[in-house]
Amino acid sequence: MTEVVFYHLTEMKLEQALPDLLERSLGRGWKVIVQTISQDRCDALDEHLWTFKEDSFLPHAAQGKNGVESQSQPIWITTSTANENSAQVRFLVDNAVPGTIDEYERAIYMFDGHDEDAVTGARERWKIDKAAGHSLTYWQQEDGKWVKKAQS
Repeated sequence: MTEVVFYHLTEMKLEQALPDLLERSLGRGWKVIVQTISQDRCDALDEHLWTFKEDSFLPHAAQGKNGVESQSQPIWITTSTANENSAQVRFLVDNAVPGTIDEYERAIYMFDGHDEDAVTGARERWKIDKAAGHSLTYWQQEDGKWVKKAQS
């Protein structure tokens, strides 16, 4: 079964928290998909991952770029539910809804704790993924750190 992780953003924005988690995933040798809800958001995340640090970047590409092949990308940013780069990890941001998550080692939902729709959506995904038999963990930000709050 897939390990499903929920990250409840209460102190940072997605753009602050996502790069660190992506770096950790790449450090484990995993390919990653970041699924969002619109092409505009793909473009914004693509730009952000090139510039989030002055001294480094995350190797990635986004859908909608001419001549870019998803399969060769360590991180692929998309609106699609397909596993276009044979990733082991799928990040779901901006209330994106996955297709099946069974083919991944880990599925990660990152949601804004100040957005009631996002919180409601995360609760629904918890129920769906728990009923499907996946291993679930819920993390929340406290004092700039991630604190494990629940596991199922």
